[in-house]
Amino acid sequence: MASNDSIKKTLIVAFTLCIACSLVVASAAVLLKPAQVANKALDRKANILAAAGMLKADSSVEEQFAQITTRIVDLRTGKFTDEVAPKNFDQKKAAGNPETSIDLNASEDLAKIKRRENFAEVYLVGEPGDYQKVILPVRGYGLWSTLYGFLALEGDFNTVAGLGFYEHGETPGLGGEVDNPKWKGLWPGKEIYDDGDVAIELVKGNVDKSTPGAENKVDGLSGATLTSRGVSNLIRFWMGEMGYQSFLENLRSGEA
Repeated sequence: MASNDSIKKTLIVAFTLCIACSLVVASAAVLLKPAQVANKALDRKANILAAAGMLKADSSVEEQFAQITTRIVDLRTGKFTDEVAPKNFDQKKAAGNPETSIDLNASEDLAKIKRRENFAEVYLVGEPGDYQKVILPVRGYGLWSTLYGFLALEGDFNTVAGLGFYEHGETPGLGGEVDNPKWKGLWPGKEIYDDGDVAIELVKGNVDKSTPGAENKVDGLSGATLTSRGVSNLIRFWMGEMGYQSFLENLRSGEA
């Protein structure tokens, strides 16, 4: 009988354990994948509702999201399209695919995203001709990372209803203050455009409400100048000609 202390037996036991552990981990990953996908979709819906100020604790996210209509917009025309189905659309993947996005040059790439997708998923509250809110995906580079979030506008498609980010890698306590409810509370009521031009921006320090244009200005993040600049630039990009501006104009005129 071979000794239990032999190198051969040690290798056999170690190999068997590795195979067994790999099977357990792989099985868990496969079995949990549907739950992970479902939780990710639920979290996205919760963030959309939160940006619009519609997330409540007294009912489920799915029940609340039922009042929102999801549509796809062709950013090249500023109009709704049925060319892509919302159910199968992944905006992040579309942005990275040369066949479904455009390369941005330095003067166009205010948000520092390199490529802009041709199609975008938008979320609407209300009925055609009487939309009460529109919630738009936005993203752009801050100090350390790309910030992904949603900007919600009221039915005039100019007044901010809310802003929230669901993914970023900014410094906690500094740029990470984009998640601070107190700072996010400064956004509702602010106006994006002034005489048709994108005017919204973050300013250093606190906004003096008595100064002209205060309705287009938001307090910058204390100690986070580059993240503040990044947020200001990403909002200006997505509300501008390369983003949703033509779509919002079409919504106002009923031609989207």
